[in-house]
Amino acid sequence: MSPKDVSSGGTTGKGLLTPGRIAVIAVAVLAVVFIFVNTGDVTIRLWIPEVTMPLWLALVGVFAAGAVCGGYVFRRRTR
Repeated sequence: MSPKDVSSGGTTGKGLLTPGRIAVIAVAVLAVVFIFVNTGDVTIRLWIPEVTMPLWLALVGVFAAGAVCGGYVFRRRTR
């Protein structure tokens, strides 16, 4: 049996909070703070119509779209 096949019963060496996860959490917290500090109304042009909405709502939409795209790229890269 090789050493890779033997289970030591411990952890695999990867902790719950890796530097990458800490960085992602920090960026997400900063993005959420930035979103909720900007509460004024803004006019946004969506191709043809102009829409007036709170800036925080527009930022949440962009944040969600970025998270979905980032998740898709990360998932495709790991396969």
